[in-house]
Amino acid sequence: MNGLGTVINVAAIVAGGILGMLFGRFIGERHRDTLCKACGLAVIFIGVAGTLKGMFSVVDGKLVYGGDFLIIGCLSLGALIGELINIEGGFERFGIWLKKKTNSSGDSQFIEGFVNASFTVCIGAMAIVGAINDGLYGDYTVLATKSILDFIIIMIMAASLGKGTIFSAIPVALLQGGVTALSVLIKPIMTETALLYLSVIGNILIFCVGINLVFGKKIRVANLLPAIIFAVACAFLPLKFI
Repeated sequence: MNGLGTVINVAAIVAGGILGMLFGRFIGERHRDTLCKACGLAVIFIGVAGTLKGMFSVVDGKLVYGGDFLIIGCLSLGALIGELINIEGGFERFGIWLKKKTNSSGDSQFIEGFVNASFTVCIGAMAIVGAINDGLYGDYTVLATKSILDFIIIMIMAASLGKGTIFSAIPVALLQGGVTALSVLIKPIMTETALLYLSVIGNILIFCVGINLVFGKKIRVANLLPAIIFAVACAFLPLKFI
């Protein structure tokens, strides 16, 4: 069944969030803070590993490095566009609306949990590739693998940031469900090079999420999201960035 992968992914996020909240009830504020920072460190290294994997390659037995112009160009343009339309503000307003609708006014970490968790599970090549495979071939194996990873990540984040993390299932459903529905149109765009560039920039944004988890909100990650669009566009320029 087409779309089953997204259903599995959403269910895994909700289940991980609920278990994390149940676990989080039994630990104190100091322990939650440490757990949040530990989760942030894990997200940082996931982002770093994914970025370096895309930037380094072995050619004729030699380690080759590239991607400087891709990163500088895409992040700079993405930040400019993102700040102009203030994507971060839109995410926060949606988080405030969810907070009201779920009677979570007493949860000071609701919006932070929703925003950080959403970026962690939404940004990345696995979401795009898995949704395309699910839409074209009914193959949900990539999304099933992603679901396991998301389950663990959200469970840990929910233990420290609360139930706002559970609602990251909403953007996942919209993004992956939309890509699955439009997979026939999107597939020609998502070439091997486009996915490589998307992965590099996406993992940098995941790194930024980790920074925010460890050090408090330092980077408006949502306002960098247009960088992913520029990364895919770069794949069709007559230049090789990596």
